[in-house]
Amino acid sequence: MPELPEVETVRRGLQPHLEGQRIARAEARRPDLRWPLPPDLVQVLTGATVTALRRRSKYLLADLDRGGTLLMHLGMSGRLLVEGAGLAGFHRDPSILSRHDHVVFVTGAGTTITFNDARRFGMIDLIREGEAHPLLAHLGSEPFDPDFDTGYLAAAFTGRRAPVKQALLDQRIVAGLGNIYVSEALHRAGIDPRRAAGRIGEERIAALVGHIRDVLTDAIAAGGSSLRDHRQATGELGYFQHSFRVYNRENAPCPNQGCTGHIRRIVQSGRSSFFCPRCQR
Repeated sequence: MPELPEVETVRRGLQPHLEGQRIARAEARRPDLRWPLPPDLVQVLTGATVTALRRRSKYLLADLDRGGTLLMHLGMSGRLLVEGAGLAGFHRDPSILSRHDHVVFVTGAGTTITFNDARRFGMIDLIREGEAHPLLAHLGSEPFDPDFDTGYLAAAFTGRRAPVKQALLDQRIVAGLGNIYVSEALHRAGIDPRRAAGRIGEERIAALVGHIRDVLTDAIAAGGSSLRDHRQATGELGYFQHSFRVYNRENAPCPNQGCTGHIRRIVQSGRSSFFCPRCQR
């Protein structure tokens, strides 16, 4: 499932083609994705102008000039593809089948933005003006927000017996982190994913905050990680998977200079964790 860097990469790719644009035509080619589409989705979107395109955690939010917000989540295989006149560098990969084009937006500038989702685990919903959406109601701080600092994370970890890996995956604590980037950040910080969150000192938490931001920044710059389905809005793959230090590198040598350890894989709460048992404590 796309994590913060993949969703932010898609947002940045879409922004110049959707933000400030009027949706001249909207088309829903099926009544549902993971959940039913709003029955008035086409009616609300047609003629509306997108005033801002934002990201919250792993969700994309398109604010509309007539009030309300379009909420989108890519799920396991969802893609938002940009095509149209004047976009010669944007093309559809033949492997992305058009039969999975479920929702289509055409802007007044002639750009087509398609929500393609082979497995239909993605979702599209409308947040009505003045309402709070339940999927966003309990999200924690964003890693790039000023309030995501040592004090915030130390307070969130206080008294927690759960492993730090599990705590960082809790969207009520940190919004947008997922399995890949938690594994990578913990390796950079030298913290064992099995260590109880409440037993990590403030100095190590301060370092962890910095490493979380650094690994996310590096991943966004590389266009995210393409393991199975992620593609940028242009259709291009992300490249951060070539820079993984531990994720999906079981038995490989630890990349830290001077470390003689090898990457180990364990399962925590049903998810794979990758770490170096020699230099992560």
